[in-house]
Amino acid sequence: MKLVDELYEMYRNKLTGDEEDIDMLAFAFLEEMSKEDILQLIQEMDEQELYTLMGLYLIESLKGKFAKEDYGQQQSSLINQRNLH
Repeated sequence: MKLVDELYEMYRNKLTGDEEDIDMLAFAFLEEMSKEDILQLIQEMDEQELYTLMGLYLIESLKGKFAKEDYGQQQSSLINQRNLH
């Protein structure tokens, strides 16, 4: 994606490239964007970029839901174990 290439070129010598720097850069960039700006970027994506975007969104969202559910199940099983005794 052209945007990713541009951001990379602008910041590759200024940031370490670790996950924290990348998160900071992405969120700072998005904070400056309006909904219309974001929709325009999406409109400019080719089909593969759009599938990649949606794929990453689905993967991360599902990971979050499963992690939350797993946490809930762990809590629930601890409560159930206590009720058995």
